[in-house]
Amino acid sequence: MIRIVVLYYSRHGSTQALARQIARGINAVSGCEALLRTVPDIPPSAEPPSDPYLTCDELKNCDGLAMGSPVWFGNMAAPLKHFWDSTTPLWISGALIDKPACVFTSSSSLHGGQESTLQSMQLPLLHHGMLIVGIPYSEPALHTTQSGGTPYGASHLATIPGQLSAEEKTLAQRLGQRLASLSTRLTPAASTSNR
Repeated sequence: MIRIVVLYYSRHGSTQALARQIARGINAVSGCEALLRTVPDIPPSAEPPSDPYLTCDELKNCDGLAMGSPVWFGNMAAPLKHFWDSTTPLWISGALIDKPACVFTSSSSLHGGQESTLQSMQLPLLHHGMLIVGIPYSEPALHTTQSGGTPYGASHLATIPGQLSAEEKTLAQRLGQRLASLSTRLTPAASTSNR
């Protein structure tokens, strides 16, 4: 079974809704399983998380990664950045090299910084040697969307938190399918060098 982590941080549910659509796309690919994971709030919340917190061991042993964050001043949210700051041992060992990864985001306004946030999330993945997967323009919904969706990754315009448009759902699922398909193709080579 190809295991792909869908890691997200969500404050109001919009990024979580996008994560669930990406997971749906991953699970649609034969032999692939999406593991929905989140990170603790800063400071820690008294509310229990809706999905388990990601561990470094789970990240080390995954075959692919989708990572999502709401737009926070054009950047990824601090709890997600804090998690990546703890992954130095994985960087030193090269545990994530050549594993495919994609990113996704949500914002409350159309020009609220979606693309800069997607690019900021790609930076730690590139430093870990991961292979970035985007959404190609062969996806018809990328040409017609009036809300979210970029070549850098799936996105959501959260005018009503958690309610994704048809194009946003389609693009998120297609991104999950593309990530899963690439993970399936790359896993045999990755398993001999990184596990």
